[in-house]
Amino acid sequence: MSTAAIRSQPSSGNYKINYGDTLSGIAKAKGTTVSALMKANPQIKDANKIYAGRSLNIPGQRDSFEAAQPSRPGTSRPSAPSTQAPGATGPASQGPKGSPFEIAQSHLGKNAGSLKLEKGGVGSDMEDWVPNNVNCANFVSACLEQAGQIKNGQHHNAVTGLQANLDKDPNFKRVSLADAKPGDVVSMKTPGGHHVVMFAGMKNGKPQFIGSNNVNADGSQRISMTSMNYPILSVHQYRG
Repeated sequence: MSTAAIRSQPSSGNYKINYGDTLSGIAKAKGTTVSALMKANPQIKDANKIYAGRSLNIPGQRDSFEAAQPSRPGTSRPSAPSTQAPGATGPASQGPKGSPFEIAQSHLGKNAGSLKLEKGGVGSDMEDWVPNNVNCANFVSACLEQAGQIKNGQHHNAVTGLQANLDKDPNFKRVSLADAKPGDVVSMKTPGGHHVVMFAGMKNGKPQFIGSNNVNADGSQRISMTSMNYPILSVHQYRG
């Protein structure tokens, strides 16, 4: 496949196209396919035309539901994640179809890449082209959809985009962390950008959060519940 590569300004993504690259060559090197790259990068209209200096989203390939196998005989497998909710001062946030916190909790321990392949439920509302190291907004949006708190058109794969959509929704109100309920949407500022999770209650005096987090050895995300120390940008509570 011959591909025209023209120098241009870089844009966001996780692989920078080099002069002379072809989409088929990138797909082979990254263990994916041309069609998967096209789906993950809708800005590409012609597989034979990619542009040096621009960046591509590379779909992850290594996620699975199973815990990692022991690397040596006698090595114990990782323990299963706790499914117990931390203590909370109030009831979980509820939507017309349920609690986004309880929906998220039911998927603890699952890798984002595999969750996106599930038929029905949260997986059906997650967009599968999103790279497996940046699914935080994809996952939270899907949980809110499943709970009936937002519509499909409000789903957003960027933290600031979801934050803006909730700001425009009259059913959501910004509250302080002290007034948060499990399931409230918490947007954070990180050294590399932004992250979004849901409040999950308090444990040993520390707030806990549930979401799609970069906890796998390869940098991809898994649904986990933990404390975090990032600066909080907003806490959105459903009031519908």
